[in-house]
Amino acid sequence: MKYDFDRLTERRGTGSLKWDVAENELPMWVADMDFEAAPEIREFLRTRVDHGIFGYSVVPEEWYEAYRGWWGRRHGLEMERDWLIFCMGVVPAISSAVRKLTSVGENVLIQTPVYNIFFNSIRNNGRNVLESPLVYEKGVYSIDFQDLERKLADPQTTLMLLCNPHNPVGKIWDRETLGRIGELCARHHVIVLSDEIHCDLTDPGCEYVPFASVSQVCRDNSVTCMAPTKTFNLAGLQTAAVMVPHPVLRHKMYRGLNTDEVAEPNAFAVGAAVAAFTQGEEWLEEVREYLAENKRCVRRFVEQKLPMLRVVPSQATYLLWLDCSAVAEDAGDLAAFIRRETGLYLTEGEEYGVCGKSFIRMNPACPRERLMDGLERLEKGVELYRKKTQ
Repeated sequence: MKYDFDRLTERRGTGSLKWDVAENELPMWVADMDFEAAPEIREFLRTRVDHGIFGYSVVPEEWYEAYRGWWGRRHGLEMERDWLIFCMGVVPAISSAVRKLTSVGENVLIQTPVYNIFFNSIRNNGRNVLESPLVYEKGVYSIDFQDLERKLADPQTTLMLLCNPHNPVGKIWDRETLGRIGELCARHHVIVLSDEIHCDLTDPGCEYVPFASVSQVCRDNSVTCMAPTKTFNLAGLQTAAVMVPHPVLRHKMYRGLNTDEVAEPNAFAVGAAVAAFTQGEEWLEEVREYLAENKRCVRRFVEQKLPMLRVVPSQATYLLWLDCSAVAEDAGDLAAFIRRETGLYLTEGEEYGVCGKSFIRMNPACPRERLMDGLERLEKGVELYRKKTQ
């Protein structure tokens, strides 16, 4: 490989949220990668810092062209320039959408288990969380369309947050499924906000489908959140985009983002995104291969050493969803025990909804040596827990 993903970069003492842990702990929880960003992006940042002046920034044409070129080339989505709005992050955009596109007391539908911050964006703004749980059967997740339509048909339901691809289960929704969701939402006057931040982190040979590309109905009734931050490990640079084809929805989102003061870039946000989308493709292809092998390593290890656990099949994101139901009814108790006894810090599944109570989310996006350390800690923790509970 051209890029060195085996390099163990020390992150303690850098103000990292992920690595703000005790000295003996190994964090494999929050979704950022332990890989240095692409050299091409770092070179832009160095040049920008060397300039020495950090005044207010504008969004230049290069930013629009970078997004349009990337999605057109890699995902077959042809966007018009005016559909795009800069935003400081996907989560701020989601919270703005909840405030601007719904009213206090209305329902926002989510498909659990799902990204835990969705709950915060809904509840913190006085809206009601309405769950349409995914069906988990024989290790595979699917949508209960009867339940989904019943809840979309409730007049109090006005917005659906779609996770595409789905975090934490790693599911890529196919075109037929997305089209069916789009038709149901349009029929019941429910706007779709599609969070597509994980879209480029699919396994090699797997491709995601942009929700807005599926049909005219999907396009005109949706807001899509996109960003280079997960893909290129740039979460701290606060750079994202909201893509809204329909002019009325776009005006509402534009006003919402500006009212919330999250539509102006910092000195690094725009240029880093341009560098990522115009120069980072080779780095991305290599990191996808590395991540896929890391996921295979986890599966092999679990099959051989921890057969009482199940790794849910995943085609997207670098996250893994572990079914711990054969070991613990409450995986939160198991995760806390593993952290206390071994220092391995994982995320309890109930954070993603009650239906995640018997699961743990693991982030294996790190150098392989660190991954194997984590897996050995996992094995030790599970064995000790089983002895304690037998």
